[in-house]
Amino acid sequence: MFTIIKFVTGVALLTAAISSSASDLAILHNGFSIRHERRDVLGAVTRLYTAADASSYVDVSTDQIDHFEKDFSVPPPATKRENPKNLNEIINTISDRHHLDPDLINSVIHAESAFNPRAVSPKGAQGLMQLMPGTASQLGVRNAFDPHDNVEGGTSYLRQLLEQYNFDLIKALAAYNAGPHRVQRYRGVPPYYETRAYVARIVREFNRKKLAEQKASSAAKNAQSKTKGHPRATVKQASVPETSQQVTR
Repeated sequence: MFTIIKFVTGVALLTAAISSSASDLAILHNGFSIRHERRDVLGAVTRLYTAADASSYVDVSTDQIDHFEKDFSVPPPATKRENPKNLNEIINTISDRHHLDPDLINSVIHAESAFNPRAVSPKGAQGLMQLMPGTASQLGVRNAFDPHDNVEGGTSYLRQLLEQYNFDLIKALAAYNAGPHRVQRYRGVPPYYETRAYVARIVREFNRKKLAEQKASSAAKNAQSKTKGHPRATVKQASVPETSQQVTR
């Protein structure tokens, strides 16, 4: 659930400082590992190429990398790499089907994998929404590294948790991270730093997106009124609604 990786595709190589042979693992300080074919250091950022060519890569802050090692494991099934536009289409379509706000799903994916469809956690969670193999199997996800399958499974699971907790977003996110049994045990967010930081990160990002939308909408209405010759209305800054009211559409 690292946040220092930014997924990018189709950008030309800028400079090359260090290269490595194929099939390496970048081991991050937070425990995550990223399989890559080769790498380059670009200033404070290390670029990890996840494909044989330069078409797909992730950028990681160099100081977040602990070390590199050879990957002797069997690589996950090859999947077609989704570009940001296609991924947005996937998220929007699936969110709409499950009646959830796509900004919420985007915030969860950002916190879980930083939009890396091949991310694998130390505990074995896989893909964009970091599904554990057992959970993925129960959700009918055939390939957790396939963006569409993963987002479908993760969104379905989050919807189930929201319904289970009467659309209390805080509890649903805590259960997504730590498991429903721990939320039940502690009658709320478990006293784990990782879980509390995870929930706070998603809620903060989600609320920031909603507030930005409200401001943009207000600005558009003001501009439209001014164009029509009406006096410009004084708009009071909108407060972000309670998170439990924002998760459905």
